[in-house]
Amino acid sequence: MKINKVAKAGTLESNDILIMIMPNENSGIELELESIVMKQFGNQIKSVILNKIDELGLEDVVIKAQDKGALDYTIRARVQTAVERAVE
Repeated sequence: MKINKVAKAGTLESNDILIMIMPNENSGIELELESIVMKQFGNQIKSVILNKIDELGLEDVVIKAQDKGALDYTIRARVQTAVERAVE
């Protein structure tokens, strides 16, 4: 699946995550993550995002995520919503 445009989902409220997804001019998947819980859960958050991207069959995409303590199911939902908005 190819991303056609820049799209966002989520907020910067507590216990949420803001996901911005855009086409990657280079090849591959790039992930930029900022999180208030990076030391404790940074690897888990990255894993959840990348697994969802893989599940959706995306390639050549840049994901920027600003996390404020979101749980895994919220992260997955925000990624899926951003992707659906980007491929419309």
